[in-house]
Amino acid sequence: MTADTILGIETSCDETAAAVVVGATRVLSSVVSSQVDLHARYGGVVPEIASRAHVELLAPVVAQATIESGVADSDIEAVAATAGPGLIGSLLVGVSAAKALALVWDVPFVAVNHLEAHLYAAFLEEPELELPIVVLLVSGGHTMLVHMVGHGQYRMMGSTLDDAAGEAFDKVARYLGLGYPGGPAIDTLAMEGDPSAISFPRAMRDEGLDFSFSGLKTAVVNHVRKHPDVGAADVAASFQEAVVDVLTLKARRAAAEVGAKGLCLAGGVAANSQLRERLLDVCVADDLQAFLPSRAMCTDNAAMVAAAGWWRLRDHGPTPLDAGADPGAGLPTI
Repeated sequence: MTADTILGIETSCDETAAAVVVGATRVLSSVVSSQVDLHARYGGVVPEIASRAHVELLAPVVAQATIESGVADSDIEAVAATAGPGLIGSLLVGVSAAKALALVWDVPFVAVNHLEAHLYAAFLEEPELELPIVVLLVSGGHTMLVHMVGHGQYRMMGSTLDDAAGEAFDKVARYLGLGYPGGPAIDTLAMEGDPSAISFPRAMRDEGLDFSFSGLKTAVVNHVRKHPDVGAADVAASFQEAVVDVLTLKARRAAAEVGAKGLCLAGGVAANSQLRERLLDVCVADDLQAFLPSRAMCTDNAAMVAAAGWWRLRDHGPTPLDAGADPGAGLPTI
């Protein structure tokens, strides 16, 4: 089954987003309402606050997305929404709204896996991206290497055994007093520091394709406690260097292992300036096609949900309306 014009809805965590996308590649509108200010005082996302904010924000965000798209409600041919993984309260807001709209407009509802949606962010800006590729998906909750064999065909090559990269960024930033979200704060501060000032550990650097960042976070805390006068910029730069070093090394190894034609970044941490620069260097050195989504497409958005929904609807048909949300859903693999 195919439907060209799809409304996407994303409410898996703390971004309320809606977008209208045509044919999985042409973005007519993409609206994201951030809740960062609501959660900053707590140093992280508070699930109850997030779900309540989604209830208040989703209707106006959807309305804005449809108006900006220039498409009439009657022209929307399917509604896709993130059904997991994520915060259960937040997911239910988006899924319930999507089902209601699908019923009112008499169009198919499509449940989308949030991780799969991130894989499709790249295709919104590079529709001709040649498969197979290896995607390094790095966010606050996930760090994984995915072999994208074809559309809807994924092999998990490696993932984090403890903290995700984004989670480590947030925890280190909180310890350094940089606030929330931690990733952008560390990225900015690191530009003023020396990445070789402190030799932080690279856990599992030469062991397979899985990741571990919990020990690195502990090493940062211990170093600052032992050296209270150390410059925060040097700590941030050295910490970031350690994370980026391991991420790019394993992404390069994964691409070589499967003979991928390219390397792609996805997820919120893909907006990190040093990671983007280093991945480009790796691709040039290894003669690989590189794709770095724009920073707007790295973070949670509904355009990627609509794009993934287009492919899922084409290959698997509509999702039953009695399907629920799954906060612990994993990436569907072959």
